[in-house]
Formats: sequence, structure tokens, C-alpha cells
Amino acid sequence: MRKSFYLLLILSIISCSPNTNKETSDRSGVYNGLFEKGNFSDSIIIEIEQDSLQWRAYFTSLEQNANRIPFREVEVKGDSINFKIQSDFYTYSFKNLWAKTNSKLSGSLTVDTLQIPYTLYKVAGKMNIPASEDINFRTNDLKLNGTIYYPANDRKEALVIVTSSGNSDRSASRAEAQLFAKRGYTTFIYDKRGTGSSEGNWSRASIEELASDDINAITWFSKKTNIPLDQIGIKGNSQGASKIPFILNEIKDLKYGIAVSCPGSTLLESDLNYWKNRNQENLGEHFEEATKFERKVFETIAGVISKETLQKEIDQNKSKEWFNKVWIPDLAEIEIDQKLNYSPIPYFEKTKQPILVVQGSLDEIIPPKSYEAINEALEKAQNKNHKIVVLEGASHSMYEVTKSDFPYWSKLHRNYLSILENWIQSLNQ
Repeated sequence: MRKSFYLLLILSIISCSPNTNKETSDRSGVYNGLFEKGNFSDSIIIEIEQDSLQWRAYFTSLEQNANRIPFREVEVKGDSINFKIQSDFYTYSFKNLWAKTNSKLSGSLTVDTLQIPYTLYKVAGKMNIPASEDINFRTNDLKLNGTIYYPANDRKEALVIVTSSGNSDRSASRAEAQLFAKRGYTTFIYDKRGTGSSEGNWSRASIEELASDDINAITWFSKKTNIPLDQIGIKGNSQGASKIPFILNEIKDLKYGIAVSCPGSTLLESDLNYWKNRNQENLGEHFEEATKFERKVFETIAGVISKETLQKEIDQNKSKEWFNKVWIPDLAEIEIDQKLNYSPIPYFEKTKQPILVVQGSLDEIIPPKSYEAINEALEKAQNKNHKIVVLEGASHSMYEVTKSDFPYWSKLHRNYLSILENWIQSLNQ
């Protein structure tokens, strides 16, 4: 009888003990919901993961072109999980409570002086994320890495998003690649040489060398997926857009090209235009004189003039009132970048394939009349299927610039994706 009593007591203790492992594992998962503040709303996703060492969390908003951005300072205490994201200008602090047996996150976001509540719900099963495959391929004796996204349908149409400027890797295009995969296109993105997990050095490469990597990526992708070149379109933004006519001239079987925020000038003129827009107000009446000097700086970086010539310009102008307001890199550290001398215009003048050119009306980087120069070049090429779109209220990155009740997040322009998709579909009619 005493043995039976002890056995029942042990069983009772075991059954009443909390199943900590099951409870914490149930907290992992994908939480999705609508974030709203006045006239601003966005569907956001927070993914929570746990391994034997720590908790991790990631932020996704496809309309912000944000895909699995890792949170920092992830902290779990009891039923709460808190984390932060740091941008160039703001800290975004998220505080959350698990509720309803871990099926809901009740949270608040604090940024600047605002605190906005939100509720996210745990997604049963998998999110509607296209199937993907991480791959690698060789180009110019380098191994580059990328990702292919596959649509749910069997439509044999594809879109390759070519690489852009700086050290940005494929993550900069991941959200857009997923959005087009959801619309039925097999999409391909990859790390430019010297970025992400790819070999090489992008900063020392010429535009022609970088475009050669794009060409090799496209032809490899066509063979890998068995999608013919005449069913593949290519798309680029900014410097990536400037490579579109070059690539179209090299692979004439490609179906179309999309050039977004493409300079109608050399890359030097585009960079200088951005500097002018950022400094005009500060320079006031000295703007024109300071700009002439700043042009010499960019020409030195491009290898157009020597460092010795720039030093003479510095000596002649260092006593001027505006001198401390201009940008001058350390002359000893300047590395010549021939990419600045590249212009897409000569290649637009020979482009025959269908091409869509999109420029934001509020683009601060490329020269304001770039679309006119590109249109003139395409007319010279007697291109019979080109379209120019100036998207009102769009920035260089195609974000919508409006008066927002939550100005701390930017979303893609509401008409941007539909303009691209409708134009692509018009080619099949």
C-alpha cells in the first residue's frame, strides 16, 4: 500500500511539472500581422528561432525590401521577448509578450518619440515563401554564389536581377526576387564578385568585367533551369541598370530588359549630381564654384586627372570660404576607379530588344533628365518596343515619398511592381 502511495505521488509530481522544452519550442515560429500608424500600414513578419545556445529573431517586410534582417540584443524573460534593429538614423526597439499559448505576439515598437502597438499571429505551417535553391557557378576563374527562387506554377519564364554598385550582396534583391517568384517567374539573384560569399574583388573590376560576370550568370542559369534565353528578362537598378543595355547587346536572344533608376550619363556625372543635391543648400552662393572644384575630385578618382593636378587645385582654393564644406579624400589613399567613366548611352543606342526604363520623379542621385537622354538613345537605335515611365513620388530606390504618419519606414511605391509586371505581360500579347 505504501509503495502504491509513493508511486502515485511521483506520477503526480511529474504530471504537474512544466514541460519547459515543449513550451519554449512552441514559441519558435513565424509571426505575421499588420503594423498600422495613421495612414501607414505594412504587413510585417517576425521569425523567432531557438537553438541550444540562444534565441534569434528576424524581421521581414517585402514591401520595404527587407528580408530576414537579424534583430540584435534578443532577450527572453518569462513570457516576453525583446529585440532591436539599428538603422543609419534610428533605433527600433520591439517589446513583445507571447499570449494565447504562444499563438500570438502582443508587441509595441518604439522609435524616436513614438510607441506603436501591434499584434502578430503565429502562422500554421509554412509561410507563402517560394521554394529556393542556393547555388554556385564559375565566371572568369571565380566562384560566385546565388539563389534561385521557383514559382508554384510551371511557367517557363524567368527574371534575372543583375548586381548593382558598392558592396551590396544578393540580400539587397532578395525581397524583390521573392515578390516576382510569387507572381510566377523563376528568379535568380547572386552575390557580385567580392561580396557576400563570392570570390574576387568588385572595387578593382571594370564595368565590363562585372557585366561579364552577369552574362556568365545568365547563361549558366538558362542551362541550369532549362529556360531558354528568349524567355528570360533581365533587370537592374542604378549601376545595375546601366549594365542592362550592355548585356542585351551581348546576349541578343534575351527577351527584354528593365532599367530602373538608370543614369543617362557617365557614373561620374551621376555621383556628382548626388553630391550637388546633398550640398547645394549648405553652399549657398558658393555652390557653382565649389561644384567645379568637386568635379576635379571625382575626375581624380576616375583617373581623368592626376593627383598632382588635384593637389594644385587644393592649394589654389584652400583659403576660400567654401573649402571646408567640400569632400576631399586622402590623396594617398585614392584608388583609381575606371567605372566612373562608363556611360550606358552608347549601348542604349544599339539596343533592339524590348526595354522598360523607370525613373522616380524624386530621384536625388541620377541626373534629373536621364530618362530623356535614354529615350533619345533608344530612338537612335530605332528600338520599336521601349517604354519610359517617370514614377511620380518615387525615390532612387523606388520608395514612395509621401507625407506619412510613420516616416521611419519606407515602402516600395504602390505602382512600382504593377508597372513592371503589366509591361512584361504586354510582351506576351
